[in-house]
Amino acid sequence: MIDINYASIRELHAAYRTGSLTVKKVVLAHLARIAKVDSCEGGLKSVIEINPDAIFTAKALDHEWRDTGEMPPLFGIPVLVKDNINTHMMRTCAGSLSLMDNYTFEAQVVKYLTDAGAVIIGKANMTEFANYMSRDGMPNGYSSRGGQTLCPYNHEKDASGSSTGSAVGVAAGLSVASLGTETSGSIISPAGVNGVVGIKPTLGLVSRHGIIPISSTFDTAGPMARSVTDAAIMLSVIANSDILDEATLAVQASRWDSKEYTTIPIETDYTKFLEGRNLRGIRIGINRDKELIIAKDDSEKVAAFDRLCEMLKSNGAEIIDNLEMEPRYATRMTIMRCEFKACMNGYLRWASNRGTKMRSLMDIIEFNQANAQATLKYGQSLLLEAENKASGNLTEPAYIEALLERERAIDEMDSLFEKHSLDVLMGDAFVYIAPFTGFPSMTIPTGKRESNNMPLHASWTARRLDEGKMLKVAYIVEQLLNVNLRPDEPITSV
Repeated sequence: MIDINYASIRELHAAYRTGSLTVKKVVLAHLARIAKVDSCEGGLKSVIEINPDAIFTAKALDHEWRDTGEMPPLFGIPVLVKDNINTHMMRTCAGSLSLMDNYTFEAQVVKYLTDAGAVIIGKANMTEFANYMSRDGMPNGYSSRGGQTLCPYNHEKDASGSSTGSAVGVAAGLSVASLGTETSGSIISPAGVNGVVGIKPTLGLVSRHGIIPISSTFDTAGPMARSVTDAAIMLSVIANSDILDEATLAVQASRWDSKEYTTIPIETDYTKFLEGRNLRGIRIGINRDKELIIAKDDSEKVAAFDRLCEMLKSNGAEIIDNLEMEPRYATRMTIMRCEFKACMNGYLRWASNRGTKMRSLMDIIEFNQANAQATLKYGQSLLLEAENKASGNLTEPAYIEALLERERAIDEMDSLFEKHSLDVLMGDAFVYIAPFTGFPSMTIPTGKRESNNMPLHASWTARRLDEGKMLKVAYIVEQLLNVNLRPDEPITSV
């Protein structure tokens, strides 16, 4: 008997083919679980809004299957979408009450999902404005619109952010997969903390159009799922060019063949890379530098990571240990501070023609001030800083120098891979360098702590547009570890 709420994409598709399940039944099962563990009193609060058309979509897909026998890659798969990604029939608020009237155009990345047969079951809660609202104690997973999202493994622990609801929803069986966004760790960190697979793609592999922004230089959407295979299927669907997103066109141009005067197609069926039983010949660089977001006295984490490294060696991998990368924290923050105002104002000018009355960042700030009891529990120091200290024109010399510094960091990362002939880098936690440079990264669960029930994970980084190699390595490691996490009995006190 299939467990609907924890079934994989391929398991659900097999059940659809035999007629043992319908899309309607699967969607209803996920809605029932949302009611039972998420939206109830004391629930996880990871789902911020339900799609009113979800059941109708499910019925239409059931008819389509009976009439055509065609099953696209995400046929009948319930998917949650982060609340900063535009969706049809649901609001897009980035967790903010100021944007509760923002019913606007559908993001291109969501269109790719629905064209592939996905059922957008609802919107996921998130850290408000993708963790770019306040420095004054705002916890991960909190938004004025959705409240506080809890970690399903341990309600006392930080569920991480900003794609908190996207990660928790998948971990808790509320959706088969989800869509999150990352500017600087917002997919990789919550995915790792909540024991699911998360992928931050190469910048420009996935369209950013229709996503409430922080930074055009760093922002990207990416998938979360409970297995490498399901995450690869999701990425295969959303990896596509978009005429309204220059970054995706730049990625296409980067594959230009000067001899043939044509672009070389990027392989975006990432399921083709999910093969192999050992790591023979794979060269893995190990990052243990000071940038790792991990308490150095976390003996369980350190021991588990050391065991993982030994397992990689014993299965044929060549390990190049103790590689370090400069974090460039100040440079990253300079780019974000300068771009946030310009990018947010640009998004709002577009969205205000279709939905929200908010036309600028200042409008949002003033709305929050006028409704402070509901909106400013933790203040809005980052919004004020962006409004008052950034020109909005991106003309600051410090900003331009920061962009040049980023290009130097990209060259250094390329050189690191070249110097050591690396296939992938691995670390025991999220690192800033991948989102800063636009390199792809992902995380997979590696076990669970005995002390507090929290998942353990490892993070991977590959060369730009080499998601295939990264997925191949992660898939083999996943098979070797055979870790299947489920938060059936979360700890509510420590």
